Amino acid sequence: MTEMNWNPLTSIDQLEEINTLSQTQPVVIFKHSTRCSISAASLSRLERKWDLQKAGDVKTYFLDLIAYREVSNKIAELYGVDHQSPQVLIIQNGKSIYDNSHFGISFDEIVENIKPVSA
Repeated sequence: MTEMNWNPLTSIDQLEEINTLSQTQPVVIFKHSTRCSISAASLSRLERKWDLQKAGDVKTYFLDLIAYREVSNKIAELYGVDHQSPQVLIIQNGKSIYDNSHFGISFDEIVENIKPVSA
C-alpha cells in the first residue's frame, strides 16, 4: 500500500479540467465533510486501503465540501448524483460511472468499477 496523492478540488473551474482529464484516465473525487465523524472514518479507511498498484493510473481529488460547498453543489448538478457526505465518485469520459457514500465507500469497489479508458 502506498500513500494517496490527493489533489485539492477548490473551484468549479477545475471540474472542466477533470472532465478533460477523464477522457484519458479515471478520476476519483472524494467529497469530505470536516464536521462529520463518518466522513472522517470513511476517508481514513480509504487512505489505509489505497494501493497504487491496484488503483493504476487514477487521479484523485479531495473536496472539503464545507469550505467549497458551491463546488459540491456543481458536482451534484453536473454528474447527476444526489449530494451525499462523505461521497466518492469515479469520473470517466466526463461522466460519473460510479458513486457511493458513507460506509459504502471502499477501495475494492472503486477498483472494481474503474473501466479501461478507450483511446
